Amino acid sequence: MTTETRKTRRLGESGPEIFPIALGCMGMSGMYGGADEAESIATIHAAIDAGVNLIDTGDFYGMGHNEMLIGRALREKRDRVLISVKFGAQRAPDGTWIGHDARPATVKTSLSYSLTRLGVDHVDVYRPSRLDAAVPIEETVGAIADMVKGGYVRSIGLSEVGAETIRRAAAVHPISDLQIEYSLISRGPEQKVFPVLKELGIAVTAYGVLSRGLLSGSRPAASGDFRARLPRFSGDNFARNQEIVAKLGQIAAARGITTAQLALAWVLAKGGSIIPVVGARKRTQLAESLGALEIELTPEEIAQIEATVPAEAVAGTRYDSYQMKMLDSEKQG
Repeated sequence: MTTETRKTRRLGESGPEIFPIALGCMGMSGMYGGADEAESIATIHAAIDAGVNLIDTGDFYGMGHNEMLIGRALREKRDRVLISVKFGAQRAPDGTWIGHDARPATVKTSLSYSLTRLGVDHVDVYRPSRLDAAVPIEETVGAIADMVKGGYVRSIGLSEVGAETIRRAAAVHPISDLQIEYSLISRGPEQKVFPVLKELGIAVTAYGVLSRGLLSGSRPAASGDFRARLPRFSGDNFARNQEIVAKLGQIAAARGITTAQLALAWVLAKGGSIIPVVGARKRTQLAESLGALEIELTPEEIAQIEATVPAEAVAGTRYDSYQMKMLDSEKQG
């Protein structure tokens, strides 16, 4: 790794040191179509052996399947990693998304089940996956703070919330990091959110750094892949976005690297408090992502990339209209 990219990053102003890349495990539980459990566990082990020490999941990924999978993978390796868990998303037996619940009682009940599925006595970061519009963020964070006092949670995180909500949450309890989508073509947080995070000493765990595979040339699977319903992967939008990916691919080819590595290197170069969460389902994907740590982009190269692939050129929103309306981060900027 290069001098800059191999430096550990801190999860919050006074939080633990983190490997520059985290592993997101959502795709190991069916969100992108079928997944091989043995390969998923092998990928988690390979990530840990490479130095990755932050594993991200959600209790609603596969309705608990993802946590149980991680629990099996970490039986002999728990002390080598930090586990970040999202909660609150409600799902019906058929997988339908039916709302969000971040009431204090739900905080504690959901955590109880997560600890059991993971087979651990505490999680390192606990966060609501979205803002519950019916529950003040102070109540949700206060309930997690109770779990911190009880020893069941080490740090409190947030996800997809805007600047005002971040300030209100941080006034109740220190916040370790904000998990939010951030990539070359999803750069909304730069304007209002990132300045507040810097002011308050809060880190960023950035997901969607490859725009769910869009920037790496991935296509939705024939069945069971939620990306098929996302605007950026649909119809004319997808065709237009492939033109953007092709331009990025030309820059990557000139560097002798893959498009995915260039997109990930760009995120790594945007700030030392940003930790990309890479959703690798296979060891080959993980190895490709780790290769981005060998890439040092100059300010001139960063400017070239951003001029060639401007964020406003992307066709379609990052979620469907219903989900976009649910995002506090989009309402506040």
